[in-house]
Parts: sequence; structure tokens; C-alpha cells
Amino acid sequence: MRSLSRLILAVSVVAISGCRDAATPCIGTCGTAVVVGPEPDILFPAATRQDAGTAVSDLVFLKLADMSPSLNTAGDTGFAPGLATSWTRESPTSVRFHLDRRARWHDGRPVTASDVTFTFDVYRDTLVNSGARPLLREISDVTAPDSLTAVFRFGTVYSEQVFDAVNHMRILPRHLLDTIPRKDLATHAFGRQPVGSGPFRFVRWVPGQYVELAADTGFFLGRPGLARVIWQVGADPAAMITQLVAGEADLMPTLGVPENVARVRQAPHLRVIESAPPFYNYIGFNLREAGNRSRPHPLFADRDVRRAISMAVDRAAVVAAVLGPEARVGSGPLAHTLWIYSDSVRALPFDTAEARRLLNARGWTARDGDGVLLRGGRRLEFELLVPVVSQPRRRAAVIVQEQLRRVGIAMRISELDFNLFVSRGPEGRFDAIFGAWSQDPSPRSIEQSWGTAGIGGSNWGGYSSPAFDRLARAAINASDLAVARRYWREAVAQINADAPAIWMYSIRPLAGVHRRFQNAAIRPDLLAALLWTWRVDPDSLLPRDRVIAP
Repeated sequence: MRSLSRLILAVSVVAISGCRDAATPCIGTCGTAVVVGPEPDILFPAATRQDAGTAVSDLVFLKLADMSPSLNTAGDTGFAPGLATSWTRESPTSVRFHLDRRARWHDGRPVTASDVTFTFDVYRDTLVNSGARPLLREISDVTAPDSLTAVFRFGTVYSEQVFDAVNHMRILPRHLLDTIPRKDLATHAFGRQPVGSGPFRFVRWVPGQYVELAADTGFFLGRPGLARVIWQVGADPAAMITQLVAGEADLMPTLGVPENVARVRQAPHLRVIESAPPFYNYIGFNLREAGNRSRPHPLFADRDVRRAISMAVDRAAVVAAVLGPEARVGSGPLAHTLWIYSDSVRALPFDTAEARRLLNARGWTARDGDGVLLRGGRRLEFELLVPVVSQPRRRAAVIVQEQLRRVGIAMRISELDFNLFVSRGPEGRFDAIFGAWSQDPSPRSIEQSWGTAGIGGSNWGGYSSPAFDRLARAAINASDLAVARRYWREAVAQINADAPAIWMYSIRPLAGVHRRFQNAAIRPDLLAALLWTWRVDPDSLLPRDRVIAP
């Protein structure tokens, strides 16, 4: 692999007219931000399944509107203009969006309402199978009365109509994509050479090394503060933190384990800031046979077995050993920062006596020579998939493995490359998976990942509960936030009782960032939302900053 320093030196000779030498102020768009993280899966927003793909895509593509700093998802006013300058309510079930006539695709074509209707069709298409598809269920249709007007119509009256219309879809260029068969969109070359309308243009993607973006200096919402963003692919967290501390990278969005946070705090050129998005980690059970969704899983289709395994895990001990005070023990499929969170809603307790009783009652009574429980000659054994890029999950898995061994359960740990990990999840090719879901400011993401409608999308384990679905629907349709909060908490209590997963921990990630950046803040819900406004301190320019966008 070529080193990033050689890459930067090679590129920096292209043009340096936008920056003077390092001792003088930067004129115009200047500076390079090198972000180190996992390799994106794809840069096609409707199909990306992981945060790296979303983060890079969000620098290239825009939404109709964006969240305001309040992160309020209810009503019509808690949003900032994006591709739309404004929006007006036509009726309790329709909203009219007025597009900014200045908006352009990076190939020069204007952004039109036809792009908006096309995007909605793509995100809702089952052949594309976007992870956001379940979140768009309440939108009946999107029409384009004229080239700068898009009208969204909803099936019911509820408080998050505008949020649903703007937050889940990055608008796509119809003129480049409408001739491609829908079944091919998720794997088409466009996803590796995207054309968007955002603050940065795609330049190149060298697999296994980096993705390079250059500022769109004519961006209609304002000139970006940086000339380039390099998303540098890190082999693993240990290599990423070493690159950050050595000055070879500027931003590591998720520091992970406490010793990484300590290393950043000890480095004079770095500081720690709150990162995004909030997320929760879980060990999810596959309720269907691995690789065959038509058949129940021989272990995890049994609710009592799932409950027993959950109660055999001392999650508090795992959190104390792996993450310390930066994390909380999980209380369900939600981060502790979500507005519906309550200490009164709890996951199943750590109770090995009850775990053993449940397993014995289900016929797991005998033990083999290794001490593993048997039923009809079958060992109580399963495989857990863990992404190699996650230090906390790798460490936590080893502790969980030992805790389960003590009650007669054998768990094999398989560490996978991240892209392989996220491909096996949606395909259902696993027994159990150590996952992490980031969350929107709205609890709707709970339904997306655990509701029946999400099966085949983000609901990897195939959990289906009419009671949970009904409570989630009641929460979504509630116009009163207090009523919605009550229904969401009842829905979480229902899913906790069914134990489709062990809710391990909730954490708001911390990032390490170079001190030379001004405006260096990360919005709590989205990593890339503010990155285009960052600037390099004129007195702290490095060789990699001495380049402007072409």
C-alpha cells in the first residue's frame, strides 16, 4: 500500500494557488482533512449499510432539508434548508417542498423535482431494498407539479411527516440512473464513482487505501472550508489510532476503547470531541436457520433459550472491563441519548440461576465431556460473528464467551473483515452477530431494525412480533409526544421480553481530531453534517493542506 504521505505530496503539486506558504493566511478554500476509518461499502446512499459509506456519501449528496441543532424531529420547523429552500403545508397529510433553483449536480445539470420523485421510487423499490425503506411507509406518494416543486402526501396524520420526508433520503440524479435496472443499482459502478449535489465532488477511490473528495467551490449553499477530504482506510483500530497520534491522519471518528481516548488526550496536537452518531451494541440472534430463512433456527427460534442466554451474560461486568465510564449497560434497542430512554425500562437481568432453570425446562440437561449442555445429543453451541475493526466488540466477545461457558453454553467467535461482516448480516448467514446500530434522532429506527417490515432489510435476525409492531405503529401515529413516548417504552419492554438480542451497551462515541482545525464540531446525529464547514487554522498548515480543489 502506498503511504498517505506519498499520496499527498504527489497530489499537492497539482495546484497550490489557493494557499500561500504555511506561515501566511489561507485564501479561499484550503486545507485537507484526512479521516481514518473502515472502508466504505458503497457510495450509493440508498444501498449503503454502514456508517463509513454514509459518512462519505453525505459529503457528496444532499437531502431536501437537514436537521437543525435542536435535533427536533416533530413538526415542520426544526429543519434547515438543503436542496429545498422552504416547505409549506397544503393539508394535514401533504407538504409542498420548494427547491433551490441554484442547486446543481456536479456534472452541471440542475437539480429538479423529477430527481426527488425518482429518489423516492428508488428508496421504496424492493429490488433496491434500501435499509430506509421501512421508514418511508407513511409516505403515500411524491409528485412534481413543476420542476422546482415536490409534493409529499402521507397516509396518516402524525408528528414526524417532514422528518420522514427529508431525513431518510439523499436525493439522487435521475438523468444518470433512470436507465439502470433497479436490481442493478446497488452494485452499479455509480456507487464507486458517484455524482452528487453536495459540498464535495468525488475524485477517486483506490480500494483498500483511500477515497478522495474535492470541494465544489461553486456549492450553492456556500464555499466549503476545506479543499479536500481524504477518507483513509484503516486496517484495524490499532493502526488507525497510531496514524492519528503520528500525525498521518486528522480525524478518527470513533476512538473506541479507553486507552485510545487516553492516547489522544496525551498527544499535544490532538483533542477529544464528542462524535456521532449515538449507537447501541447488541448480540443479535438469528431466529431463522443460518442461510435459510424458510426454516426456524434450531436454537434461537426458542424464546426461552434466547432469554436464558441473555440472562447468563453479565453485561455490567463486560462494560466495566472493556469501556469503563464512557458506556452504559444496554436497556433495549436504543441509545441512552434517545428522547424515549427511561431507566424504568430495563433489559433482562443477569441471573444465571434462572438461565439454568429455563434451559433445563427446555430439555438442555445432560453435559458432554467439555461441560456443554446437551439435548438429544445436540450441543448447546453457536457461532458469533464479530467485526475485526471493532476493538470493544472483540474484547467483549471473549468475556461473554467465558460467561456462557460457565453455564454450559459453547460460543465460537469468528472475527471477520468489516465488509464481509456487513454482507453476511443482511443475508442471514449467521447464528449470532455482534452488531451496532446507529440511531436517528427519531425512535423510528427501532422499528426499522426490529419490526416485521424490516425483515430482509435492517432486521437481520428475522424477529417478528405482532405486539411490538402494533405498539410501534401506535407510537408513530401519535400526535402527542407524551403518548408517543409511552407507546415506544411499551414497545421496547415487549422486545426486551422476547429477547431477540442481548443488549450489551450504549455509547456516544468520542472522536480524536487535530487541533489545527477551526469549527471542529460533529453534530450528535450525523458524522459528516458539519465537516464541510471546518477550516484549517492559517498558522497551522501542513504540507497536505497546500492544495485547492480542481
